[in-house]
Amino acid sequence: MALMDHVRDREFTPFIAVWAVAAELAIIFVGATLPTPLYPFYRTAFAFSGLVLTLIYSVYVLGNLVALLILGRLSDQIGRKKITLPAIAFGIASTILFAFASSVKWLFAARILSGIATGLAAGAATAWIAELSAGKNKLPTAKIASAANFAGLAIGPLASGLLAEFAPWPLRLSYVLYLILLLGIAGVIIFVPETVANPKRRLREISLKPRLGLPREIRQKFISPAVTGFVIFALIGFYAALIPSLLSESLHQTSPAVSGAVVFQLFTVAVISVGLTGGLASRTAMLTALALLPVGTWLLVMAQLMKSLPILFLATTLGGIAGALGYRGSLDLINTIAPQNQRSEVVSSYLIAVYTGNALPVIGIGLLSTLTSSIVAHISFAALISVLAVIALVAERRWAIRGQNARR
Repeated sequence: MALMDHVRDREFTPFIAVWAVAAELAIIFVGATLPTPLYPFYRTAFAFSGLVLTLIYSVYVLGNLVALLILGRLSDQIGRKKITLPAIAFGIASTILFAFASSVKWLFAARILSGIATGLAAGAATAWIAELSAGKNKLPTAKIASAANFAGLAIGPLASGLLAEFAPWPLRLSYVLYLILLLGIAGVIIFVPETVANPKRRLREISLKPRLGLPREIRQKFISPAVTGFVIFALIGFYAALIPSLLSESLHQTSPAVSGAVVFQLFTVAVISVGLTGGLASRTAMLTALALLPVGTWLLVMAQLMKSLPILFLATTLGGIAGALGYRGSLDLINTIAPQNQRSEVVSSYLIAVYTGNALPVIGIGLLSTLTSSIVAHISFAALISVLAVIALVAERRWAIRGQNARR
């Protein structure tokens, strides 16, 4: 009790607390892309195929789904801090497994734990930021959370790529430094005030039942933002899992610093886009993303065919803009169309589409590359993205026309 009283006496003001939680969210997401430039090293060390690489990346989504479907409601029931600190603990466990990995099994386990960490942290931290900034100095929760998310995803591959290129112990050092960062932010989070009033303290009061569902009246409206979330995160998955392979096999760029810089560019452009397009209407942002995404994806294929790094950088810039606009716009629309008393179920259903997009296309690319070639797989991926983007555009257009007719 004396310790808890001491913590309460030292708790941050709401403004500082918001930025502390945002920093925690960014740091947790560093772990999601920290391994990206190191995958070629792991393939050499453990001698696994490209298909296994895509599976290692994709099991991260299994951890996300565990966090969403089984543990996602816990922070509403027991408190934000009581979920955020375990999320950091999962991140620490994942980091230790990566640092001491001696076989492919270690990588699978580390990725699953990393997925649980980010899944838990994303939900709890976003709600925490909203509640901490709900006073007279209200801050833009969606912008802060999405910027923190993309910033962490950007920092991870740049840091590990540079360390692998210019420092010793390429498969160890970045994780040791990241472990120190996680321990440090855990110490900071202790002093952030809890915002859940009357948290449940008894196990029998806690419900782990997943909340998924779509009310009949919004099912058609749901199609376009859900498909947008799917394709946006399919592209993010491509970069996070496969860019090092594309660079080494097609562009003859084997430097981990280069692959880290490309992924860093994608998410840095996304962060900047979030900041510069805050005034853009949600529907306009989403439709703009759907128009840009196929162009950026086909430029990826062109970069591979022409062995051009400048074209790859152009593709990455368009992908970053599309990612930021598409994620923000589609998530805002989901929140707008969801009934107040069913928002959790609708958002969770949207996140299922997002996580599926982050994993299934990457696995498909790995399988198709094994059966045919990487260029055939990447052309098929670009075609899939283009078709789904058109479907989302048509679905949104049809719903807009129906809405106009209904108002007449």
